[in-house]
Amino acid sequence: MVIRLAEGPLQTRFGEFTQILYYDGQKEMIALVMGDVAGGENILCRVHSHCISAHIFNSIQCDCREQMEMAQRLIQEAGRGLIIWLDQEGRSNGHLALLRSRKLKEEGLSQTEAYVRLGYAADARSYIRASEILRELDVQSITLMTNNPEKVSQLRNDGLMVAGIQHLAITKS
Repeated sequence: MVIRLAEGPLQTRFGEFTQILYYDGQKEMIALVMGDVAGGENILCRVHSHCISAHIFNSIQCDCREQMEMAQRLIQEAGRGLIIWLDQEGRSNGHLALLRSRKLKEEGLSQTEAYVRLGYAADARSYIRASEILRELDVQSITLMTNNPEKVSQLRNDGLMVAGIQHLAITKS
């Protein structure tokens, strides 16, 4: 269960969002909300997992930063929407797993294969907290910005109405 702790404005390159801080007794989560989403249907929504490498150090080994920017831009263009940030580094296996997997990825394994070979879950992320936040914000249905079918399945299995899916096509130069 999530508890709303605080909220306030956040100025970004993509306009002003309201950041709402949630806590579940172990981890913090943040909802970035633009516009009025309460009672809304087909609200643009990105459920985004933390990525130290991309978000803090501007790594080019993944597209997490680009996905976050694209989601913010699309929400700005729509005039409303939200991003739910979850503390799930390394597909929720942690940064250690991510660092250990790099050598295997350089050898040609996918991220999933590398994690499994090292004894980690292929993907340990959970989206239950995102579902709870969406319900707390009274969002009726979402258009989910994702490339991850498992994220869609988990949210739907948790009773959320995912009315549409918008893929985030990132092109690397």
